[in-house]
Amino acid sequence: MSAEHNMTDYEETRKRFSWEVPEYYNFALDEVDRHAEQTPEKIALISIDDSGEKVEKHTFKQLKDLSDRFAKGLLEMGIKKGDRVILLVHRLPEWYVALLGMIKLGVIPIPTPNLSVAKDIQYRVEQSEANTIIADMPNHEKVDKVRSKLPSLKNHILVGGQAEGWTSYGDMMDNDSGELELSYKTKSDEPMIIYFTSGTTAYPKMVLHTHAYSLGHQVTAKFIQDLKPNDTIWAIADNGWAKTAWGKLFGQWIVGATVVQQNITGGFSAEKTLKILEEHHITVFCAPPTIYKMMINLDVDKYDLSSLRHTLSAGEPLNPDVIDKWEEYTGLRIYDYYGQTESVALVGNYPCMEVKAGSMGKPTPGHFVEVVDEEGNIKPVEEEGHIAVKVKPERPPGIFKEYWKDEEKTGEVFHGDWYYTGDKAYKDEDGYFWFVGRADDVIKASGYRIGPFEVESALQEHPAVMENAVIGAPDEIRGKVVKAYIILNKDYEPSEELKKELQDHVKKVTAPYKYPRLIEFVDELPKTISGKIRRTELRDEAEKEFNEGK
Repeated sequence: MSAEHNMTDYEETRKRFSWEVPEYYNFALDEVDRHAEQTPEKIALISIDDSGEKVEKHTFKQLKDLSDRFAKGLLEMGIKKGDRVILLVHRLPEWYVALLGMIKLGVIPIPTPNLSVAKDIQYRVEQSEANTIIADMPNHEKVDKVRSKLPSLKNHILVGGQAEGWTSYGDMMDNDSGELELSYKTKSDEPMIIYFTSGTTAYPKMVLHTHAYSLGHQVTAKFIQDLKPNDTIWAIADNGWAKTAWGKLFGQWIVGATVVQQNITGGFSAEKTLKILEEHHITVFCAPPTIYKMMINLDVDKYDLSSLRHTLSAGEPLNPDVIDKWEEYTGLRIYDYYGQTESVALVGNYPCMEVKAGSMGKPTPGHFVEVVDEEGNIKPVEEEGHIAVKVKPERPPGIFKEYWKDEEKTGEVFHGDWYYTGDKAYKDEDGYFWFVGRADDVIKASGYRIGPFEVESALQEHPAVMENAVIGAPDEIRGKVVKAYIILNKDYEPSEELKKELQDHVKKVTAPYKYPRLIEFVDELPKTISGKIRRTELRDEAEKEFNEGK
């Protein structure tokens, strides 16, 4: 590998890497404002509208000045350090301005997905006891539906318009009253941001990260994304997801790279995506697998993607056919990596390392990640166990502090020297990790333990399959059997022949006992607002059908 990459020798980098976390640290003041002073004209943020035509650019200096102004507005409203604020704004520059302004004050933002409905917003406000909400025009009506039930909410700030009972963001920003003066600094171990988990198996929990969390994302940006200051990165994610913290904010601006966002308000367009990659000379691109699938169905060759040098994906199985076709079109592999709302990137594949197709890769520098049993003993090679991160004697800064206001759940995941991720994997003889599934989702059928991820990955390879989810369904004789719920691609129709073909395909790709004995073709899958499949809902449905059929 050439020396142009941030990491040229994986083992050497891991050996030499150490965390440097100062006592006092504030991402907005120490990183964004530093760039504003050192490289004031450097473009930090490019915001593109849904059409792909309207473009706004903000330098680090502009973001510093705007976030200062917003912070002063919050102070004048009486919002203070430690207050919680729901941030419900689409992919607009104002989202960044508001977030940076809050971080400067030590106010705790709670980024919230734009797919949230009124009851989701109500749940988040009640759980966090937020006293302020910042919403944009498309979201504020959802807030108004439950406003009377939320006595803790004292302040309502509206981006992009005017409405009764809302303070206009525009008016706040027009009222500039001189320099921002802070009488305190934030400690690196003080609360900075709260994310709600996806809630795939239970109600969403509040994940509390400290100010040091942003420093943890250095490994995400430098080693996983291989970012340098002259890079332009586009990570496609809703601003309410932790994926934004991973690909569009902390590590990227610590490095000093340019971040791109597109405010997708209609449906996703693969054509517009390819056009933006070309026109804005994107160098590093990260997107969910479904987006790559949609793009390779187009004539990719007619777009000039020569600026691209590194492409990534995470979160769900990637069809090998998609990886091969993308590489054929662009000359680039799609690199996979792993982490959670509770962490930064923990395991990944790197440009300097051989990639084993389907593997999660190896642990990121600064993290001692292992496959362990319930007591924290490291499992032998090829044996399935819990993915866990060592948090003693030193907790890496990218691991969350706690599930806020939930000591019991926090105690369940932190025990002994380890943080248990709740995911299962095994490690091969070369130290590569192989994902099995959520611990809750592993299927015990006829004495075998089957990870849904492997079956889903196998099904995803078949050209008929657009998307799928696999669960253990109750069975009179075997206790549990593998059941697959499948959304078909548009050129395919449900049939018994196709079921048989898919079952045979899984038998060939994985072990014969892992094939789905039951297949149900569906039009959609139940998902959380962050887009993760709610297998618990599918399990409940299968349980109900089984009981009714008795």
